[in-house]
Amino acid sequence: MDSKNVPRHPLSPLTFAEAELARDLIKADHPATLLHFRVIDLQEPPKAELVQFLELEHAGKLAATTPRPPRLAQVHYNLVEPGAASSGGGKAVYMEAVVDVGRKEIVRRTTVDSQFLVSLCPWEFDHFLDVCMASPMFQERIKQFVLPPGFEVVVEPWPYGGLEKDDPRGRRFFQGLVFAVDKSTGNPDSNFYAFPLPIIPVMDYHLRQIIRIDELPTGGGMDPLVVEKPATGPVIDHCRPAEYVPELVSGGTRQDLKPLSVVQPEGPSFSVSDDNLVQWQKWRFRVSFNSREGAVIHDIHYEGRSILYRLAMSEMTVPYADPRSPFQRKQAFDFGDGGIGHVTNNLLLGCDCLGVIKYFDGILVSPEGNVKVARNVICLHEQDNGIGWKHTNWRTGRAVVTRRRELVVQFIITLANYEYVFNYKFDQAGAITVEVRATGIVSVVGIDPGKTAPWGNVVSPGALAQNHQHIFCVRIDPAIDGHANTVVQSESLPVQVDARTNPHGNWYEVRETPITSSAGLDAKIENARLFKIQNLEKKNTVSGKPVGYKIVPPATQLLLSDPDSIQAKRARFAQKHVWVTKYKDDELYAAGKYPFSSVEEHGGVRDAAARKDDVVQTDVVFWVCFGLTHNPRVEDWPVMPVETVAFHISPVDFFTANPAIDVPPSSDRVSQLADKLASHNVSGDDKCCGAKADVAV
Repeated sequence: MDSKNVPRHPLSPLTFAEAELARDLIKADHPATLLHFRVIDLQEPPKAELVQFLELEHAGKLAATTPRPPRLAQVHYNLVEPGAASSGGGKAVYMEAVVDVGRKEIVRRTTVDSQFLVSLCPWEFDHFLDVCMASPMFQERIKQFVLPPGFEVVVEPWPYGGLEKDDPRGRRFFQGLVFAVDKSTGNPDSNFYAFPLPIIPVMDYHLRQIIRIDELPTGGGMDPLVVEKPATGPVIDHCRPAEYVPELVSGGTRQDLKPLSVVQPEGPSFSVSDDNLVQWQKWRFRVSFNSREGAVIHDIHYEGRSILYRLAMSEMTVPYADPRSPFQRKQAFDFGDGGIGHVTNNLLLGCDCLGVIKYFDGILVSPEGNVKVARNVICLHEQDNGIGWKHTNWRTGRAVVTRRRELVVQFIITLANYEYVFNYKFDQAGAITVEVRATGIVSVVGIDPGKTAPWGNVVSPGALAQNHQHIFCVRIDPAIDGHANTVVQSESLPVQVDARTNPHGNWYEVRETPITSSAGLDAKIENARLFKIQNLEKKNTVSGKPVGYKIVPPATQLLLSDPDSIQAKRARFAQKHVWVTKYKDDELYAAGKYPFSSVEEHGGVRDAAARKDDVVQTDVVFWVCFGLTHNPRVEDWPVMPVETVAFHISPVDFFTANPAIDVPPSSDRVSQLADKLASHNVSGDDKCCGAKADVAV
């Protein structure tokens, strides 16, 4: 069969041509209307249809003539009303459509309810910057500051946060943090965050106008929470440079670091075919990219057995803890506010990922509808993570040791000051690790000389880094040997002495409680609480227990904002470590589809759990919430070392033995003794790794 005639897989990424076709059909549908395009992404088929197709695929029964789910594209765009494209005002109607690119027709059109505000786009931030610089109000306020010679003003756009009580609903506002940058360095990467200015301009996007300038308090913990007198004059003279690019680092970079390379002389152990089908060791899955979630992992199998249907980051929120107005609005929903497609890094060979790398591209669209390829937004590579398993026979002295090799799917986003590194790590023992690393530059505001504050830390003179949280939510759509699964809460609990059952008091009970209806649940470290996702209809032939995978939710702090605060109402998902819900198509986002400038979470995971659906042996979804409570330290400045948080999705009674027992002992033949670099290679005979018997000395 000619491979050129094989239809594209339903989970294959949209091609450039398919994206342009979807755009053209939308344009033809509105021939006399100005359009601003926001998103063109693959629309995944309904699960019921896709599952039938995947079952045929895994059974080897696909042919070119096999009926397939339609190839769909989702297109989000504005219908721009007269006046909206100019400074004269006007509004836009937000539309979401689904296009069948195979049949070349629009199959669904939806007008977004005016009570919701759709996510922002980078070009809206560009408009905000243009409006700021053209605003007489903003320029007059800037003139009241006295900046050192060579400094210029720079504005950093931010989502407005939750609408305040007096803000008209349905209005689209933007705000910006303002800094000064030292242009005298001659380097465009000079760190402007070290010089914060005490104002926030606010724009009404419908009017294309700066409607007010919010004045920022710059006092300390003993000072009023409100601004008594707007700051003027030399407001950053007490600040000092804080450079991070190598050519500007004071004293230069260290010179005693020798190269450390990842060498794979025979190439990688993985293969990628059919656009996005990854096969490595006993794993098989597909990788895609979309502008809302970044990398998505689909149809995950190990040794031919189904593990997960879908795995993706669902949402994250970053609420700040400074009680002074207007900082109650400082809360980002980094996935829902704007999607992360336009802020995903183009990963660099030898920098972001090491070894032999496979890159995946994405599709983005400009407001005019120009389709462009986002290069290298996902990287796939192998890495060593220490010992996988080891045992030494103390009688003979022989040690058998294997290395823990992982296959990593990685994407990185830059959101103004912050970077987040997202990793999905597959190991040889059938487990998946979901890892997030936070780095970048902490968000700072100005503070007067000699002052300190309990809601943040002075990380550099004049720069107060506010306390905040990063709370993430991962959506796990399991398929443990099929799509009928049950979540079971497992706890290890102490048992009192009992002459009949626990005469010596050393027994503890492992108590397992099935979750029977959709709910939100908490981690409980003192009970070693974990959650098993089991298929109750299939038993392990050794233990007799249901096959499953377990997840230990990280016992990190949940949202600290008062439950009645706007911050908390907008992020109900962040108030439980775990959510268990029944599957529903298009229910993908923990904070709901439209968190931008929301006043309360709508259509998120909390609402899904509130349905109290029966979730026993059915198609369930498991959501894990975890985070970092970040009270900044001086060592986080000017760029913070990575903070890492992770959890594991591990087999529990799924296999009949350690699935990595057949991993061969490893021997890195280029390892050398430091004091005998030129003459001695200790690993060439495999003595350290178990291939030959060793006698203990």
